[in-house]
Amino acid sequence: MSRRIVVAAVCAVLLVACGKGGPQAPSRTRVGVVAKSLGNGFFDAVHKGADEAGKELDAEVIFVGPTTPTAEGQIETLNSLIAQRVDAIAISANDPDALVPTLKKALGRGIKVVSYDSAVAAAGRNAHLAPSSDQLIGETVVAMTADLAPDQKGKFAVVSATPTSTNQNSWLAEMRKALASHPGLEMVGVAYGDDVSDKSYREAVALLQQHPDLDVLVSISSVGIVASARAVQDQGLAGKVKVTGLGLPSELAGYVQSGVVPRFAIWNPIDLGYSTMQVATRLARGADVTRPVPTGRMGEVSFGADGIGAMSKPFVYDASNVAEFARIF
Repeated sequence: MSRRIVVAAVCAVLLVACGKGGPQAPSRTRVGVVAKSLGNGFFDAVHKGADEAGKELDAEVIFVGPTTPTAEGQIETLNSLIAQRVDAIAISANDPDALVPTLKKALGRGIKVVSYDSAVAAAGRNAHLAPSSDQLIGETVVAMTADLAPDQKGKFAVVSATPTSTNQNSWLAEMRKALASHPGLEMVGVAYGDDVSDKSYREAVALLQQHPDLDVLVSISSVGIVASARAVQDQGLAGKVKVTGLGLPSELAGYVQSGVVPRFAIWNPIDLGYSTMQVATRLARGADVTRPVPTGRMGEVSFGADGIGAMSKPFVYDASNVAEFARIF
């Protein structure tokens, strides 16, 4: 072998070891955070929290979602993220089962999958981060309803999201269990507004017309509770029918001050987005849900054998605190 060839070979080795052809610094962890739908204030707040965690972790947030809350729209979004070869996907599911085949494809390609807020079936994820426990949510909503009913007795109806929404269906089940502790309350109807403002409004008006003796109108959807409050106001029933449930301070502050929505509850969606991004990023970097997963300023989350962990209990907002939180989310 000539000296020239030997020198060239040595230079090539050095370039691979130290130069342009050598090992590159690891790229930033990329996480696709999928909303149920875009343009929803709850998920706008989730996005804000995810961005906060992304900056802390030096990870990239790719915030996406369909224009309407459908499984078909989310499947299209998921396929796009898989094609982009993201490191992790965090999704609030519009349907617990319909997304599983697509998410299995993601898992098969080494992408970590975390559902948050609304769970994906276990076969399609590594973990699920619930904003709170279903039991605490159900108990909190029923307790608020009882407090607003005359002498904790009366009739109430519920405006939910879609019939296939995992989280709302679980909360409804827990609400029914919690009624055992409030024998004076009667749930007279459940309607589905599909997390769409106009449809939620029409369903709320229909419930008010079907049940003229209604005492409380409950919505366990952040879109539905605003629509329900507007329906009660437009029907001239403010003061007669109280509205409560789960919603955002920024969207409900005016209704709280006017007395249409005396109180409501929600976890902080900014914290939920933050915690979700923390979990998804750390799983992508090798963390294991068999041990508590650190979540930055939120502490840590412990996951059960079913892969489900809870962030925190719901917080109740009323005239004493809603203005303060309305400036945040």
